[in-house]
Amino acid sequence: MLIKMTVRGIALDPITNMPIVILKDPEDRRALPIWVGIFEANAIALELEKVSTPRPMTHDLLKNILDGLGITVQQITVNDLKENTFYATIDLNYNGRVVSIDARPSDAIAIALRTNAPIFVAENVVAQAKNIEVSEEKEETDKWKEWLENLKPEDFGKYKM
Repeated sequence: MLIKMTVRGIALDPITNMPIVILKDPEDRRALPIWVGIFEANAIALELEKVSTPRPMTHDLLKNILDGLGITVQQITVNDLKENTFYATIDLNYNGRVVSIDARPSDAIAIALRTNAPIFVAENVVAQAKNIEVSEEKEETDKWKEWLENLKPEDFGKYKM
């Protein structure tokens, strides 16, 4: 089963200082943190903040190519989690035919935001993600879990480049 989610913001992991994209369902019952790289976080943040750049960035270029070819993004799906790595697909509609493309979740999310495509997460991925051990040391794991459980909308703020 798929759960529709939206990007609620980007936060920094308090332990590693790596960016995390936070996906949440509409009822705020389930959240999925996905660790991403700095450049990917910037691409997502630019679109979240509707910052225009003088020249097309990579994800903007890809959107322009899709638009130019008459291809629409039907949806993106975070569909798997293996060895602490998330997997996603971008479903493209090309002349009535759906083509599913393997992608990193960060790229898929950046594309979904630019094309207003819905974001889905497989229910088993959300369940599996709850079991990920963030750190070997219990103290750090507890600190991280407490931080994630207590996230509030104002904690996201504006992501600075």
